[in-house]
Amino acid sequence: MRTPVPSSEGLRLLAVHAHPDDESSKGAATMAAYVAAGARVMVATCTGGERGDILNAAVGELAHAHRDLGGVRRIEMAEAAAAIGIEHRWLGYVDSGLPEGDPLPPLPAGCFALQPVERAAAPLVKVIREFKPQVMTTYDENGGYPHPDHIHTHSVSMFAFDAAADPEYRPELGEPWTVSKVYYDRGFSPEKFIGLHEAMESAGLESPYAERVAFLRENSDHQMFTWVKNHPTTTRIYSSDFFAVRDNALRAHRTQIDPEGFFFAVPGEVATSAYPWEDFTLARTRVEDYTLDPEQPETDLFAGLR
Repeated sequence: MRTPVPSSEGLRLLAVHAHPDDESSKGAATMAAYVAAGARVMVATCTGGERGDILNAAVGELAHAHRDLGGVRRIEMAEAAAAIGIEHRWLGYVDSGLPEGDPLPPLPAGCFALQPVERAAAPLVKVIREFKPQVMTTYDENGGYPHPDHIHTHSVSMFAFDAAADPEYRPELGEPWTVSKVYYDRGFSPEKFIGLHEAMESAGLESPYAERVAFLRENSDHQMFTWVKNHPTTTRIYSSDFFAVRDNALRAHRTQIDPEGFFFAVPGEVATSAYPWEDFTLARTRVEDYTLDPEQPETDLFAGLR
């Protein structure tokens, strides 16, 4: 299971995300591993993150962030992309925000989550036809967690996966291109948090996940966990050599990521020893005669394509 990413010259990976910072919290070490192995890796970000909250108290008084959060997040995204070594494209939609309350308020007019899927997918189809990835990653139908932009990112990604290969769909967007495989990100899988929790306790350290894991064990059917466990982990990418790259990318998103917070709660040596992978689910494949081994997860997103 600790199989490094093989040489990947000539291969291309496209990761589709909802907001700037999602690429750093979900799959960043995997992307960095493939970049180091010679692949071209691109992130397509659906929205500008304009309606995000400023979650880092240290920059809470940053006047620029309050005056132009969208502009600040573009700067942060450029820094994160440089840290990982990826190419990047904005799809140009407006953040929908995370509605709160009971009942939930309506989504803002014109936001990404209210765009018809076929219309919203057009820029992504153009990116696919220009970049020509063999593999895509995105979110499952619950968005990894039920943010309206994450859920819509799933719908747009899966539509574009098919439409980009269809010569009848919007020929002005470029020559058709067939993506061979699409994966769902499993960055918030329960097994990951249980593994890290148990490793922290074994090391005699206070686990930041103790309360979450106890709740999971007592309420395994709770909606909070069904959001992220309805797809099995089919693929584990050994990427711990690039956890430091991931952390640097996360820190670049300084308005969104608290450097003392959740994402940095487990010491690097514990994470590297206990859970040195990033997890994915193979959602669809067009690779002929390719089947998964249910007893042995894949160790390469390009398995069957080399």
